Amino acid sequence: MALHFDPLDHKYPSVRYPVYARSGMVNCSSPQASAAGLEVLRKGGNAMDAAVAAAATLTVVKPTSNGLGSDAFALIWSEKDRKLYGLNSSGRAPALATIETVLANRQAADGKMPRDGWLPVTVPGAPKAWAEVVSRFGKLSLAEDLAPAVNYARNGYPCGANLAAMWESGIRTYRKHGDDPVYQALFDTFAPGGKMPKAGDMIFLPDHADTLEEIGATNAESYYTGELAKKIDAESRRFGGLLRYEDLAAHKADWVEPISVNYRGYDVCEIPPNGQGIVALMTLNILKEFELTGRDSLQTVHRQLEAMKMAFADAFRYVTDPAHMDIDYHDLLQPSYGAMRAAEMTDRAQVWTHRLPPKSGTVYLCAADGEGNMVSFIQSNYNGFGSGIVVSGTGIALQNRGADFSLDPVAANCLKPGKRSYHTIIPGFLMQGGKPVGPFGVMGAYMQPQGHVQVVCNAVDFRLDPQQCLDAPRWQWLRDGRVILEPGFGEEFVQKLRETGHDASIEPNYNLFGRGQMIVRLENGVLCGGTEPRCDSNIACY
Repeated sequence: MALHFDPLDHKYPSVRYPVYARSGMVNCSSPQASAAGLEVLRKGGNAMDAAVAAAATLTVVKPTSNGLGSDAFALIWSEKDRKLYGLNSSGRAPALATIETVLANRQAADGKMPRDGWLPVTVPGAPKAWAEVVSRFGKLSLAEDLAPAVNYARNGYPCGANLAAMWESGIRTYRKHGDDPVYQALFDTFAPGGKMPKAGDMIFLPDHADTLEEIGATNAESYYTGELAKKIDAESRRFGGLLRYEDLAAHKADWVEPISVNYRGYDVCEIPPNGQGIVALMTLNILKEFELTGRDSLQTVHRQLEAMKMAFADAFRYVTDPAHMDIDYHDLLQPSYGAMRAAEMTDRAQVWTHRLPPKSGTVYLCAADGEGNMVSFIQSNYNGFGSGIVVSGTGIALQNRGADFSLDPVAANCLKPGKRSYHTIIPGFLMQGGKPVGPFGVMGAYMQPQGHVQVVCNAVDFRLDPQQCLDAPRWQWLRDGRVILEPGFGEEFVQKLRETGHDASIEPNYNLFGRGQMIVRLENGVLCGGTEPRCDSNIACY
């Protein structure tokens, strides 16, 4: 007789310990993705190959968060070069995407960018990111690195408990469109016959497998200038989209210089704008003016929240594609700016607006190998299955990153042809004295910089190991001014926050607080990793 149980009904607290390894480690929100990275490592690949293998596999085994139409960013420590590299492969708005064009469309009747359909689709960057990383740093070919993902897509994999819940929630979001043919390929691909997978069910994505093989065989060229690009163009034209073959052909992934702030002796590194990693750095730049006396103290959480709110106020005003920013974003990271903002803080919660600085905004994975290379990698469809658009016969689910553009022509993040939007997905990396400590990240829209700040404080201020850094209860400030906290904080603590002026409440839905991974390299070269307890996460190592 088969056993019957509900894997999401947790009756007892779970305890995880950090994982140690010497030769290689891959941390992902899916056991299959971690295994894919390990498989590539053991075939002779390095951390960069492993990261790409895991990233490609995540499009198969976590299609509720990312896909073949995602954007991607990476921070890569090359031990050979003794250098940290940044990669921005976020896509730009199509050449036809103007404010006037969008406002003339019935989907933008409320004067805002729509979240579903073809209008918020910008050029996908993830496949180009995979090719760039492998071409510059990999030991294997892209086809070899994508082979595990192809295998899972074609031969199937079992659905995890958290994945099943996210799958049902994601598909339900697009049911509001009824029989609209624009979304038919989404349902055909991810809910055939109206059915969605339950925990333990096998999932097969044959179109996805074929597309991954073509991406690997052509080093992603087919996606941007070949047959896949033509299919995307044809589908966009068929349904009134703005994306064209020429937009895909023009896409390039940019190697960028990481930005950082020194926080109590550690350099916290992020990708520069258009990403929102600068929000985490701005927050830490303010917090370093204070001594944080305890992780769960009222004063600590109050100061973290106020610094976070200040940073978001400035980011929402100024941050966008750096080619279109009114200020030099480096000014937002000056110590004098952090000190100025810190001096404004009191023991009461306040509503913050932007300040002009003095002159002078997903799936995450990390990987490391025995050679010393380390990778912090993130890619995302933005909202669940993204725009709800799947290109027929390809398995390509397109992101909806353009939904973050403003249709106000005077806003910093206003829509313009060829412009990159304010971007929420951010990889993080810790350094000390020019040496790598390790990659970390917390996925989840505007939770991401908030998660980064909490993980860094957990590690640096409160000396928690990587697993404890991720296990610790989290808070999140929401854009409507509310503060939500995980149950681990307790009602008494929340009441004290309310007394300081915060609109605070307990939120039992752990999916709202991001999902992270972390690896640090110890002084003896041993890798120490933590993985997210809030989802189907796993560490593969040897």
